[in-house]
Amino acid sequence: MAGFLDNFRWPECECIDWGERRNAVASIVAGVLFFTGWWIMIDAAVAYPTQEQMNHAFHTCGVFSTIAFFMINAVSNGQVRGDTYGEGCMGRTGARLWLFIGFMMMFGSLIASIWILFGGYVVPSECHPDHPLFLPLCWAYTVRFLVHL
Repeated sequence: MAGFLDNFRWPECECIDWGERRNAVASIVAGVLFFTGWWIMIDAAVAYPTQEQMNHAFHTCGVFSTIAFFMINAVSNGQVRGDTYGEGCMGRTGARLWLFIGFMMMFGSLIASIWILFGGYVVPSECHPDHPLFLPLCWAYTVRFLVHL
């Protein structure tokens, strides 16, 4: 996947130089979407306070997504490529393993939120808060994946 979009060129915009600011802009967008996602999830928990209205165990997906978010952000692209000066605990292999585990946790929480969305709310066709559980995790996974391409 590393060279997938190397030969693809977006139309150039002379007014903004994205080369040096790509990671900063992607991190800001990821943080805003992550904050918005948790805001929506907390709002859903406050709007539906009882266990019968919304099962609060469904927030486990958000917790694991948060842990994965911090795990993925802890690894820089230089550590994955081996460009850094310090080897650290396990070097490049450890950074890749840590990043892989973070992406697997993020992907697992995304799949679990899709399962909750359809198994808990769509199939029984009851009116419950379904989007506050699914959309934030989808946003977080998509942005984190795009940052580390």
